[in-house]
Amino acid sequence: MNIQTALLSVSDKEGVVQLARELGEAGIQILSTGGTARTLKEKGLPVTVVSDYTGFPEILDGRVKTLHPRIHGGILARHDNSEHQRTLQENQIPPIGLVVVNLYPFTQTVRRKGVTVGEAIEQIDIGGPTLIRAAAKNHAYCTVVVDPTDYQNVMAEIKANEGETGEDMRRWLARKAFHHTAAYDAAISGYFELIAEEEEKDLPPVLDLSLVRIKGLRYGENPHQRAALYYSRLSRASGLMAARQHQGKELSYNNYLDLAAAWDLCMEFNEDSCAIIKHNNPCGVATGTSLVQAYERAHTCDPLSAFGSVVGFNRKVDGATAGKMNAHFVEVVIAPSFDEKALRVFAKKKDLRVMEMGEEALVGSTQEEQFLDLRMIFGGMLVQDKDCYCVGKGDLKPVTKREPTEDEIEDLLFAWSVCKHVRSNAIVYARSGQTLGIGAGQMSRVDSARLGTQKAQVELAECVMASDGFFPFRDSIDEAAAVGVKAIIEPGGSIRDEEVIRAANEHGIAMVFTGIRHFKH
Repeated sequence: MNIQTALLSVSDKEGVVQLARELGEAGIQILSTGGTARTLKEKGLPVTVVSDYTGFPEILDGRVKTLHPRIHGGILARHDNSEHQRTLQENQIPPIGLVVVNLYPFTQTVRRKGVTVGEAIEQIDIGGPTLIRAAAKNHAYCTVVVDPTDYQNVMAEIKANEGETGEDMRRWLARKAFHHTAAYDAAISGYFELIAEEEEKDLPPVLDLSLVRIKGLRYGENPHQRAALYYSRLSRASGLMAARQHQGKELSYNNYLDLAAAWDLCMEFNEDSCAIIKHNNPCGVATGTSLVQAYERAHTCDPLSAFGSVVGFNRKVDGATAGKMNAHFVEVVIAPSFDEKALRVFAKKKDLRVMEMGEEALVGSTQEEQFLDLRMIFGGMLVQDKDCYCVGKGDLKPVTKREPTEDEIEDLLFAWSVCKHVRSNAIVYARSGQTLGIGAGQMSRVDSARLGTQKAQVELAECVMASDGFFPFRDSIDEAAAVGVKAIIEPGGSIRDEEVIRAANEHGIAMVFTGIRHFKH
């Protein structure tokens, strides 16, 4: 059935004037409300205001305007149901074949600094979602449009099909409409969870996820797995989702995982720092007086594993650093920004992906953008807070006869910051702001301790060791002593703590407990 009447009521006015103009040219009557009607009238377009159409004024400051049988009857009536059609005729209700609606800017409002709960509540749309859901439900006969980017395709279909849209398009638009209203409701419930956090200690009783697909990826962890990139509509496309790719091949699923690991690790440090990531584990991390020095020191830790790695920096990358990197095979580099010389150097390697986060990313995430850590399991999902705990000097508890020196404390804190980002069981050997050996992902802690020493490319004497969990036995302490470790940082809390402390005292090793662990499975 040809579209005879269209209802236009949009918060986002982009493209609506051109759409209304083309609908009018196609002989379609336009109904509209409030600001949309004013916008169309100002452009000289014929429009019937909804209150005139229904014979009932907008009331309650515009809270009630489209909630009327003459509107929803025209949208929801089935054209193949004779009783529905008789009801329309008896009540003089024309069918509405096109509904173009997008909703009050709730998410944009609650992102504003200082916004009050009252202001947020006023941006909760009622009539809009009702119109969208009604049209989407009856998409067999009604076309619903919620995204201005779809206007052109819808008009092209109407013109090509003598005033109608095809069934496939209507169903596709209905699916998109239901996603739109679901995301809107999720944003509202998420906001109320956020303002309730100060009163409640538990995670939200209901977690509404609203994820928007940005693009499909070539494949997942392996070629036989599908993958795509999404961002949370509860926040905004920020962080890695908003990063600018200067050059190189399309990023893969695994690239994104490693980019996230590299960026998070670099952000642990105030000094110029570099993190080299391979298979979601750091294979070299260092700070320096310059980025080029930090890169060189990080690469020295494990140059073999660094082949085909993802490299992260916490400062603008300069030409000297880019030149050093170009001597090695790197898959992706990520940094707040790059100077022109660095970009020219990187351009010599066309396959290298160069990702710019933007200097504003250094400020850190706002509270409402602190994502939870989610992981799917069979039949459900595990949810936890992201591990953002930072240990400082004042948190360290010396437990051995010899206490660490000031230099050793600095090294211990550096090693601890790196250890937090290594897969458990995790052991990190470090000295002077540089990792020397990393043992990751072993089933026993002593095996991680041994692996870290085996991976080391330089002497470990006078270094420190960090462990993400407590030592269940003294064997790891004995391994550390054998390579010259002088100080150890660990959570403590084992039933054999006294045995472990005794071993450290026997070897003259200083040991501190943090009281906090950083398992990463």
